Amino acid sequence: MGWNATLHTKENSPYWAKFNAAPYFYFVHSYYPDGVDPEIVSATCNYGDETFCAAIEQGKLFATQFHPEKSQHAGLKLLENFFKA
Repeated sequence: MGWNATLHTKENSPYWAKFNAAPYFYFVHSYYPDGVDPEIVSATCNYGDETFCAAIEQGKLFATQFHPEKSQHAGLKLLENFFKA
């Protein structure tokens, strides 16, 4: 739980447009998806030695493990990109 930096894995993704560095997003719990197809992973996070899927993307489907609405400026930018995609 708490703030964590995300690393984008999808090149040319409209959802991650105009993010310079690894933005920090707010995670409200410690759950994460396991066994996700690497082709749809849009962002990852590190927690200790663990790297986990923080967002998925396939076509117009986009889902996050973190809470953009609780993530201040980075969350607003991500939501703006979502509505423009």
